[in-house]
Amino acid sequence: MSEGTGGTLKAQFRRLIAATGPIGVMHYMGEANARYYAARDPLGTAGDFITAPEISQMFGELLGLWLADMWHRAGAPARVHYVELGPGRGTLASDALRAAAKAGLNPEVQFVETSDALREIQRQAFPGATWHHDLSTLPTDAPILLIANEFLDALPIRQLVKTSGGWRERMVALEEDGFVCAAGQKPMDAAIPEARRDAPEGTIVETCPGAASVIREVAERLAAQGGAGLIVDYGYAAPQTGSTLQAVRAHRKVDPFADPGEADLTAHVDFAAMADVAQAGGARWLGTAPQGAFLRGLGIEARAQALAAAAPAQAAEIGAAMERLVAPEQMGELFKVMGLAAPGWPGGAGFAADVAGQSGEGEPG
Repeated sequence: MSEGTGGTLKAQFRRLIAATGPIGVMHYMGEANARYYAARDPLGTAGDFITAPEISQMFGELLGLWLADMWHRAGAPARVHYVELGPGRGTLASDALRAAAKAGLNPEVQFVETSDALREIQRQAFPGATWHHDLSTLPTDAPILLIANEFLDALPIRQLVKTSGGWRERMVALEEDGFVCAAGQKPMDAAIPEARRDAPEGTIVETCPGAASVIREVAERLAAQGGAGLIVDYGYAAPQTGSTLQAVRAHRKVDPFADPGEADLTAHVDFAAMADVAQAGGARWLGTAPQGAFLRGLGIEARAQALAAAAPAQAAEIGAAMERLVAPEQMGELFKVMGLAAPGWPGGAGFAADVAGQSGEGEPG
């Protein structure tokens, strides 16, 4: 955005902080990502980052087959909605729905997307889809089969830091021409679980109210409408401390505070917290698995072999793409897959154990 159309976001933040004082990390990240995603396609080699669906068709195909398997074992309800949160270019949806159709599943397509630029790209591939700015307008008349891939990580986080005077919100302040983090003035001890309040000075705890709100609404819809969902993102399966805020621009990590609105700001997802939220919302938590183990459990190695046999000249490329998705040192361990389902729906493939202890078939509740 040029200075002539209101100035860069960096300049606007400078004026705001100079006039009113430091702003919360959550405020900073929320404004920066809203500007970043509003009018650009950030994906692909010409963009800032590449997601799993862009790496290989195998990713979307296996997720689509997972949904189709859940649908079949839940009694194959006649009407069902495919819901994707943040569908990007529609690549994942194309691969998932193509694979699902071969298994007999042809759902109505619902996209939750706020970027006008990405909506235009999605319309080219899915002219019959329905778009939503958030989950509140999704239909309530049939079960949902939901995928959210690298959606939660871009939602703004709140950071709390332990100081000598207790817990404070982590703020973004001005220092000469740039931004730095500083502890706020207001005591925030009440926002920290009692078991974690005695952490050492300097400890940082992150929460993501937006992610919790999304998962709560997904869970409540699953409980009310039936269905299942997969949440895929990078993050941690057990609670941890420390700042995970990062920025990516042109496929390289950059300073999150250098050019707000010009880089993709993300933070790791706390999957343990999300599982708790989902269960409180009435959904069944099927488990959280490393992406590599999950995709192997769904048969990605056999799929790679089949693709390579059909296109021998691309065998090396197919093998490299599979390794990128499943290898522990690449996306296999850092990325997690969380499975959710409605009460009464079956357990899902790819998870080591159905933690609810219900893996049998049955009609949706």
